[in-house]
Amino acid sequence: MRRLHHALLLAIGLVVVVPVGAVLTSWLQWDAASAGILREMAATVLPGYAATSLGLCLAVAVGVALVGTVTAAAVTLFEFPGRRFFEWALLLPLAVPAYVVAYAYTDFLQFSGPMQGWLRATLGAEGRMLPEVRNVQGATVVFVVTLYPYVYLLARAALGERAAHLMEAARLLGAPLRQRIVRVALPLARPAVAAGVALALMETLADFGVASYFGIQTFTTGIYKAWLSMDNRVAAAQLATTLLAVVAVLLALEHRAQRRLRFAQARGARAGSAEAQPARLAGRPAALAIALCTVPVLLGFVLPVLFMLRPLLGDSTELDWGRFAQWAGNSVRLGVLSAALAVVLALVLAAALRRGGDVLTRGVVRLAGLGYAIPGAVIVVGLLLPVGWLQQAAPQSPTVYWVTGTVLGVVWAYLVRFMSVALQSVQSGYARIPASFDDTARMLGAGRVGLLARVHWPLLRRSTAAAALLVFVDVMKELPATLLLRPFNTDTLAVVAYQLARDERLGEAALPSLALVLAGLLPVILLSRTLRAR
Repeated sequence: MRRLHHALLLAIGLVVVVPVGAVLTSWLQWDAASAGILREMAATVLPGYAATSLGLCLAVAVGVALVGTVTAAAVTLFEFPGRRFFEWALLLPLAVPAYVVAYAYTDFLQFSGPMQGWLRATLGAEGRMLPEVRNVQGATVVFVVTLYPYVYLLARAALGERAAHLMEAARLLGAPLRQRIVRVALPLARPAVAAGVALALMETLADFGVASYFGIQTFTTGIYKAWLSMDNRVAAAQLATTLLAVVAVLLALEHRAQRRLRFAQARGARAGSAEAQPARLAGRPAALAIALCTVPVLLGFVLPVLFMLRPLLGDSTELDWGRFAQWAGNSVRLGVLSAALAVVLALVLAAALRRGGDVLTRGVVRLAGLGYAIPGAVIVVGLLLPVGWLQQAAPQSPTVYWVTGTVLGVVWAYLVRFMSVALQSVQSGYARIPASFDDTARMLGAGRVGLLARVHWPLLRRSTAAAALLVFVDVMKELPATLLLRPFNTDTLAVVAYQLARDERLGEAALPSLALVLAGLLPVILLSRTLRAR
């Protein structure tokens, strides 16, 4: 039984290790040709990829830190009209994939779009009336308005849990309100802001849809170009290794920031102090707070949805609902299958860790938890490289067909990326089950299966349902891995929206894009309810 348990853990660990290991071992194939490829890339495309990615990341980091911190401080430290509404409304941009926001703004603001057409007709002018949207600056705005909720969530939690009683102490020492905010509240939120910025930058580096559609030369688009256009696996693997190294640095910074969040929490009631409650605003300060919270919601959710509804309502009679049902069916099938597998694997790992996991168990859990940080482009290269090696060594091997001709390959990629999402949710559920329940069940004669089925499972239903929902929605929105690993005739909503937008058929891309937004609203609603319950 123990050997079977260890074999299962090793198999789960290999799910994550194989793609990353394949990318790293590509450097073992070093020869004169590989050196020439690397020199050629260093002289041509690598400086551009590095400069563009670095500039984009710096701009996004400043933007999400500013927007996320300001909005979190506004709804946590102040009371103004609409504060309760903005507490959950500021989460809405999480429901919209960044590439969908890019399609929406491009369709509305491009030269042939309704905005510039209205300006030319109104002013009697000709030519371009607005600057080009598809550039690094436009991508920065898209990423900031869609990724700031990472900073907002963590900063809001840090300020809500730790700021009130310390600001009360500062007030008793005579510090004015502005000084209490600058010298007490914001320094408390600094580790949370750093962790949120690191998460936003991981998403920025992993993005393919926005960078590809806007024609921006980042590491992710470079990986796909090296593989598909140059037909050069070594170059793609070397770019993937560089991207993986950058992500590893960001992940280390995020973990360090999370450790710094472990401050002592206040004990006892907080509601007894007037200063422990949000400071009430009125007049211009209240209007300013409302404006600061309204702009991100407008730019990140309301306007993109309205922009997509416009062509959809105008051309509703020409929509191919049959094909849309097929795309939605493919997305749902892949999402359900991946969510079920991810939850089962997460339950296995979390249960093994709860039993006092050994070194192997802790190592596999740690590996599975790192999967979400691995960009989809790196996973694609890591899965296709060993398939290519196997095809050269054994051309008749059925393994190549099972990975590339069925859903096995794309589901594998989903598990590498999103198993950590399910694992975190299941572990949070286990954390709320006292260890005494396990001891009592064992004293009554329950074995491992009985303990899981009759004690743990009834208490874990909500956590596993939340885990399945989060993985399901993430799978539906995933673009890079699905684009290359999906079998023939298995187009999903994300892939179709990207292809239609790339072909400048933005009106037709509105329907699958809106479907992705509706699916993305489900975890946002769940998250908002969880935060309110807490």
